[in-house]
Amino acid sequence: MLTYYLRGRRPMSLFDEAWMSGASGGSRLPIDLQEDAEAFELVAAVPGLKAEDIAIEVEDDVVTLRGKTTAGVEKNEGEYLLREIGTASFERRIRLPVPVESAKAKAVVEHGMLKLRIPKAEEARPKMIPVQSR
Repeated sequence: MLTYYLRGRRPMSLFDEAWMSGASGGSRLPIDLQEDAEAFELVAAVPGLKAEDIAIEVEDDVVTLRGKTTAGVEKNEGEYLLREIGTASFERRIRLPVPVESAKAKAVVEHGMLKLRIPKAEEARPKMIPVQSR
């Protein structure tokens, strides 16, 4: 079985639960997070997942992404010589710096990428203050 050696610790399978959960520093759900004046846009790599495989929860200013990869096909016949495709769960929490309007959030999965746009709460958006002459 393929293993990784991390900082002198015991060998771990590529799909070891601790590795996939990030407990050992592994990246289980790579993301990009951008901000503009109106909203946050989060993009996550979710290759092979469909919309029904992903759950998104927004509570206050914390976005939680959950899912399960089921790419590995279970076979009872024969023995694996090498196994790198497995089934694993992931969860990723991201705290946003300002309040958001979760009811107006929109998410789509396309070509293995999850795109989530969450508008900022009105009170968190920048305001233009007119300047008057005297």
